[in-house]
Amino acid sequence: MIDIKAFLIIYITIGGIEMEIERKFLVNSLPNLDNHKGKLVKQGYISTDPVIRIRKMDDLYTLSVKSKGHLVREEFELDLTPEQFEDLWEKVNDTYVSKTRYFIPLDSKHTAELDIYYEELQGLYTVEVEFDSTRDAEKFIAPDWFGKDVTHDSRYKNNHLAVYGLPR
Repeated sequence: MIDIKAFLIIYITIGGIEMEIERKFLVNSLPNLDNHKGKLVKQGYISTDPVIRIRKMDDLYTLSVKSKGHLVREEFELDLTPEQFEDLWEKVNDTYVSKTRYFIPLDSKHTAELDIYYEELQGLYTVEVEFDSTRDAEKFIAPDWFGKDVTHDSRYKNNHLAVYGLPR
């Protein structure tokens, strides 16, 4: 079993923190997905404050810790074995989301990460785009199939969705 507190102390000490710059949108209409393979995602939250998330995406397993924030957040990740993931999953309880993620190239620099949710979140579609700088994020012009920008709406963060369900 992983000692999460020890992991965090060691990981922060060795400088494994990266900045995540990301905008999130609702989806007006789904793009044609015929040429895109979706990846099944199961992600759960050991803690929502701070955000400590474990994720299985196809055959990749990770533990992530994210700071508070919206457009810009600190994030650090650690690869897990399937056994470590299963051990940690016991701490998740009912705070998880299930979805399929599609990676859709937008241009030479940006990829849309389209999430189609299941179970209690059935019918929710969101799309995220990561950026190299806040300037790039602010200049970004979303394609027509993107909907409302919910970057600064905490109700659409996955940890919030896992706890409270669909925003009302």
